[in-house]
Amino acid sequence: MSDETAIEETPEVEDAAVEEALEVEDTAVDETPVEAAPAAAGKLTNQWTGAASADPVEEATSDVVDEDELLAEEAEEEEVILSPFDRPGRWFVLHTQSGYEKKVKQNLEARTASMNMEDRIYEVIIPTREIPEFKNGKKVITEKKLFPGYLLCRTQLDDDAWYVIRNTPGVTGFVNQGGKPSPMRRKDVENFLGVEADRKQEATKKSKPMFEFDMGETVRVKEGPFADFSGEIIEINEDQLKVKVLVNIFGRETPVELEFAQVARL
Repeated sequence: MSDETAIEETPEVEDAAVEEALEVEDTAVDETPVEAAPAAAGKLTNQWTGAASADPVEEATSDVVDEDELLAEEAEEEEVILSPFDRPGRWFVLHTQSGYEKKVKQNLEARTASMNMEDRIYEVIIPTREIPEFKNGKKVITEKKLFPGYLLCRTQLDDDAWYVIRNTPGVTGFVNQGGKPSPMRRKDVENFLGVEADRKQEATKKSKPMFEFDMGETVRVKEGPFADFSGEIIEINEDQLKVKVLVNIFGRETPVELEFAQVARL
């Protein structure tokens, strides 16, 4: 569609001199043996500096090796975390029937494939978190949905993509502002889909905090994927040091289980 049109209308190179230069350059690169590359680099170095080298290979590659080693050391020291917000497209929130999120996800992925829309509808996610729980006196990790009744969809939204998504069985609409689908903010995308949320959640496993909350009290979430949200306490579990807070998410009140250390009084 729009992408194909853009490709068709791209003018071809008409400058014969430019084409010839590109062909010569490509040929030179293709025909240069791999073993000869360091020596060639050494000759170029001598031409630029005017200096003679007894060992052109060593001279030409010494700086490169040092730089590569430095980059490798920096990469080891600092782990690069790619944000899901920076992937192609934008993230949107879809309404679904609660309890049917998995089925709706399968429906949308099937429609995307059958209608050849993979180049615009990239992925559909049911946001979940691993939550520690105590069952039969043992601590187990269970996976729970962050937002029952919602899906996250990364798409290059145009009329065709909107039609495919909106008419998928089980999708009841987009979260929108002013009648138009509203893309998610970077902060929300990274909180709900990024790895930092998991790390922050692990960091909350500290010494036992003092019990200081009351039923019906409004609290603010300090950290984790729901940071800066506020809501009313509807359940308190002193044994597990957790509270259940009724948080307004995308216009719908959703109960969220949090540790004492993750919430604070307003």
